[in-house]
Amino acid sequence: MADKSAGRSVIKGMGLPLMGNDIDTDRIIPARFMKCVTFDGLGAYAFFDERYDVNGDQKDHIMNDERYAEGSILLVNKNFGCGSSREHAPQALYHWGIRGFVGESFAEIFAGNCNSLGLPAVRVSREAIGKLMEICMANPSPVLTIDLKEGYVSAEGTAFPASLPEGYRRALIEGTWDVTQTLLEGSGEVDRKYRELPYLRGFT
Repeated sequence: MADKSAGRSVIKGMGLPLMGNDIDTDRIIPARFMKCVTFDGLGAYAFFDERYDVNGDQKDHIMNDERYAEGSILLVNKNFGCGSSREHAPQALYHWGIRGFVGESFAEIFAGNCNSLGLPAVRVSREAIGKLMEICMANPSPVLTIDLKEGYVSAEGTAFPASLPEGYRRALIEGTWDVTQTLLEGSGEVDRKYRELPYLRGFT
């Protein structure tokens, strides 16, 4: 998981341009790989059928390109993550090495699942994502910056306005995106409230 000790207001990394609209969760992680007890190791199966043929040989796919092996910010087009609401999709991408998404738009449930992992899925204009992809395809090395406080994505000195739902943005900046961790950190307050409520006395 992403670091739970602090908020995430700035994310930097190499861009990984993945072209195509309406890329669904079954393409991101085929259902046959979802029979797992934990998400550890799931990254090996991200876009598996897009990356390998029936003989296990690599296809021509951006995630097989050694120039982008260190890519950590996935650049996508419209309606990325549509289809079934499997949380395995962002988990597979996280375990592959993705730490943020920049795209024209995202399926709502996919974006929510990303945020619960501490992975921002920020939206930019069609023109902006086209330019960012162009920059990364021309030269894989530029560092992309997602600035959640200031609301932009930048590459090679050019910044583009970016946004995500305010609740998601605030949770990432404040470090409250992990609701389970937040609950555990507030266990003392939960216990005090439990003792204050008369109708809960006697229950364990």
